[in-house]
Amino acid sequence: MSDLRLRRSVLYMPGSNQRALDKAKTLTADSLILDLEDAVAPDAKEVAREQVCAAVKGGGYGEREIIIRVNAPQTPWGEADLKAAIQARPDAILMPKVSSPAVLESIANHLEALDAPESIAVWAMIETPAAILNIQEIAKARRDRRTRLTCFVLGTNDLAKDTWAQLVPGRVPMLPWMMFTLAAARAEGLTILDGVWNDIEDVAGCRAECQQARDLGFDGKTLIHPNQLEPANTCFAPSDEEVRRARLVIEAFDREENAKRGAIKIEGRMYERQHIGMARRAVNWREAIAAKGY
Repeated sequence: MSDLRLRRSVLYMPGSNQRALDKAKTLTADSLILDLEDAVAPDAKEVAREQVCAAVKGGGYGEREIIIRVNAPQTPWGEADLKAAIQARPDAILMPKVSSPAVLESIANHLEALDAPESIAVWAMIETPAAILNIQEIAKARRDRRTRLTCFVLGTNDLAKDTWAQLVPGRVPMLPWMMFTLAAARAEGLTILDGVWNDIEDVAGCRAECQQARDLGFDGKTLIHPNQLEPANTCFAPSDEEVRRARLVIEAFDREENAKRGAIKIEGRMYERQHIGMARRAVNWREAIAAKGY
């Protein structure tokens, strides 16, 4: 059985909405981002902080991964957010506006000063032009264990705002930035999550964008409404046909007569030994989904 951490569906929940925090305990999300930043109005920041940290401490979210998105340290709420989040002990803290490695180094210093448990990881929002230009160095920050960096989250709305790029179907204006960020993440062993789909009424559009992100190589997608969970969970999963072929590849290369062969023809297609890793990933993915139950 695989111990793969699924992040197909990563749902933002506004920290100022107590009903949403409670409802999240019943939703089929792999991960939940309890938000203190963009989803919360300035006059509700302190209430949101109290509610989110109480919810995390209270538990009841099962195996769902819990992340708290704090406000940036330079904001009026940032320092208090970080301190409270550490005390709540989520699985990870999501930092907005990570535009250089220096931001992660600063956060590492804060975590050390606040004696943060080692179990708390750091996720980084990649949402500024500067972040795209510095993405390789930001990803390399993972090599310093003090940073706790494990995941990139694309902030496509903020990228569109700062670059004037249009959020059009197919996202052609953003594809170079998306793939450059993905390559940097993969080079350093980081998880990478796609940005949100804004039209909560257009489930078909969300499904298409989930499929695009999966085809591009993303691990999952950040979401803003429960009706987007099914498209994400479905698209970021291997199909029955993918799993069937993956098992054929694994079984074929495991046979004694193929022990020294570099390539094998299976059902009319050529497979090289490099395909074994891809096949095992598909099978492990399916096993992890089956264990989760949705």
